[in-house]
Amino acid sequence: MTRRGASVSPFYERRLDPAEVAAWLAKPISGEEITNVVATVQWFTRRYPTARDRLAYARRAYARWVRHVP
Repeated sequence: MTRRGASVSPFYERRLDPAEVAAWLAKPISGEEITNVVATVQWFTRRYPTARDRLAYARRAYARWVRHVP
């Protein structure tokens, strides 16, 4: 898949076989990863406390992303 003519690495476009997906999904989430996700969500919801704030952030972030995609 490409966006505005940008080439995407074949690594990201490759098809996964069912065994590879099953092995990835069977791996438990580490305590460190859970802690990081919780901390990120807490920071984000403090920084953007309302749905309006979060949507405004998402719109700005998307606009930034679109400007920087070749």
